[in-house]
Amino acid sequence: MATKDLLLSYLKEKRGAWVSGESLSNEMSVSRTAIWKHVRKLKEEGYLIKSSPKKGYLLSRDSDLLLPNEIRERLSTRVFGKMDIHYFKELDSTNMKAKNLAEGGAREGTVVIAESQTAGRGRRGREWFSSSSGNGIYATLILRPAMSPIGAPRITLMTAVAVAEALLSLVELDVKIKWPNDILIKGRKLAGILTEITTEMDAVNYILVGLGLNVNTPSESFPKEIREKATSIFIETGAQFSRTRLIRTCLEQFEKYYEMFKENEFSSIIHRWKQLSDIVGKNISVGVIGQEHMGEVVDIDDDGVLILKDDQGRIQRIISGDVTLC
Repeated sequence: MATKDLLLSYLKEKRGAWVSGESLSNEMSVSRTAIWKHVRKLKEEGYLIKSSPKKGYLLSRDSDLLLPNEIRERLSTRVFGKMDIHYFKELDSTNMKAKNLAEGGAREGTVVIAESQTAGRGRRGREWFSSSSGNGIYATLILRPAMSPIGAPRITLMTAVAVAEALLSLVELDVKIKWPNDILIKGRKLAGILTEITTEMDAVNYILVGLGLNVNTPSESFPKEIREKATSIFIETGAQFSRTRLIRTCLEQFEKYYEMFKENEFSSIIHRWKQLSDIVGKNISVGVIGQEHMGEVVDIDDDGVLILKDDQGRIQRIISGDVTLC
């Protein structure tokens, strides 16, 4: 364990109590000057550590930066987040970085996470707004499932269920899923999911699952053009929320549903998706490659395809599109 990480573990062990520099120096077999330098680094990472010439050091608050050590602490997963977490203060896009890592052989369960993005992307090349002040969660997971590419759209729906369940377990909000990849509160977007797939012949090489989630973003931080369409946990509750706790819970829920997915239990996942989406039986319009399709949602099938019945009674299968409730 690196000296800085070892120091942090000692301070956390004695949380709420003063620890003398001398005892830390003896315990870690380093100089008191080295202790002071590492305390300074921890403060730069967002930890609130009080210092006293007579008392030593006291950890009074953990960092709310999405640091790998903070995410792993109390994380109950077996794979996701337990192995490789690549953390950055700023990236162009976590999906782009994850793609480079995946091409280099990064294993399943690898997580890329950033405090902010300069070129975050949504579906169909749209820009995804990323707060520059560390108020959101921007993360990408690398998957390497043994499956045919035809089943890849299911991953997006599975991820939406996992994120919705994570939110429902932590905050009292009316969380809904908008087909196929948005998480909504009162009709306003709280989170978006971007799934990208790379195949070899008739098999999946890897899948990237990107998540953008507005946590502590105030209304005035959103661009004016999306201010009425976007929301955050802070806007909905009026309180700051721990991003570390939320990403930890998202990883746990994702692994739970991913295991179900691999055990061919997608019917249970899509059943829960329908409960959370409340779209079946609703009249909608769907924009698909410059065309508008209107009708009643009859079902979402086991492949995640939207089944639409128009006013002539004709059935259409919509694989992807932009949905608007009529």
